Amino acid sequence: MADSRPARADAPLHADTRHGLKIVIVGGFGVGKTTMVRSISEIRPLDTEATMTQVGQGVDDPTLAPGKSTTTVAFDFGRITIDDEHVLYLFGAPGQERFWFLWDRLFTGALGAIVLVDQRRIEDSWYAIDRLEHQGTPFIVACNNFGGDAQLREVRDALDLDPRVPLVDCDARFRESCRDVLITLVEYLYTPETVS
Repeated sequence: MADSRPARADAPLHADTRHGLKIVIVGGFGVGKTTMVRSISEIRPLDTEATMTQVGQGVDDPTLAPGKSTTTVAFDFGRITIDDEHVLYLFGAPGQERFWFLWDRLFTGALGAIVLVDQRRIEDSWYAIDRLEHQGTPFIVACNNFGGDAQLREVRDALDLDPRVPLVDCDARFRESCRDVLITLVEYLYTPETVS
């Protein structure tokens, strides 16, 4: 099925746009970052998906991401217009360890971040949380439920999350679910405890 959303060239920003707000989506390999950007972006997203080849065997472990045949090798990019003056830019970071050197650059200037978690592979999220805390970038955690029920209390305990950091259930395949995650992040960013 063809993507009916306009390409970036066919969807210019509103003439009054003055403020670009950057959100970064991070997490382990195959947790759904590209899917989230694709689901929520108003434009056809830019992605750097490459076909996984024999070279990646032993480096990337796709066993818990059945059917995964491509992987992000730089970042994904999407856009959401908030109003005439504000636009939200979404950057999905690559999940493999060999691309982590890109993360600090992606975090620069970010309003906040979403750590996307697969509860079957909690340990894949520890590095993302450590980097965000080290950078001082506010974040929330979204447990991509892959169509099942997320055990949020167990995920919170396994990640040893600060009780103030929001943890939400989501399904990255659905726009409404991704929208709710973004709303949770914005609400968190503008609570007095986060701002101070």
